[in-house]
Amino acid sequence: MRRADRLFQIIQVLRRTRKPLTADAIAAELETSKRTIYRDIATLIEQRVPIRGEAGMGYILEKGFDLPPLMLTPDEIEACVLGASWVTGHADPALARAAQDLMAKIADTVPERLRPFVLEPASRARWARNQEPDRIDMVRTRSQIHDGKKITLSYRDEHGRNTERTIWPIAVGYHEAVRILAAWCELRKDFRSFRTDRVQGAVYHDEKYPERRDLLRARWRRSLVWEAPKDV
Repeated sequence: MRRADRLFQIIQVLRRTRKPLTADAIAAELETSKRTIYRDIATLIEQRVPIRGEAGMGYILEKGFDLPPLMLTPDEIEACVLGASWVTGHADPALARAAQDLMAKIADTVPERLRPFVLEPASRARWARNQEPDRIDMVRTRSQIHDGKKITLSYRDEHGRNTERTIWPIAVGYHEAVRILAAWCELRKDFRSFRTDRVQGAVYHDEKYPERRDLLRARWRRSLVWEAPKDV
């Protein structure tokens, strides 16, 4: 690995974590010596990269530092293209178009030597077959999730029963043929999952739900409802 590439990779490794990393850990990941890492970190500090720490204690990249957004490695490009390809074949039309735009931007911006990783990737994602259509505005639904605002759903379950629920939307899950909206249900006083193809109507409220979104999301993760989504 060229030294310039290794310096870049050290920054990437440090940026990936909020905890101090020792030179041993960095050296193991980059398959080089600890002495080389010490020397490279000293060079980065001389170049005013805000790395804090010391030998034996570990190093951390302070906040406020960023690299140009498209200094990507071949593996990072491959990951972006694979993920964007999957989104194109599984997500709603708005996200699918965004994924295609992302791939076009990467192809236009990366150096010529890296362009084949975008245009002729080694990894492929299979497109979804027999995908059920969403019956809810996914763009507005994602906006409500980001804003922490309530939605009232008219919903028909797998047995054909109609119900109306006011929910606190948390996340959208993408399965092979269907999409699931995970939320806190005011009626059931618990987390529930709603298939987007079974929604009969939706009212988007300006009212924010009372719990902090990050805390609600943490409670939802602990509930493990995502590993076994249940219809209601």
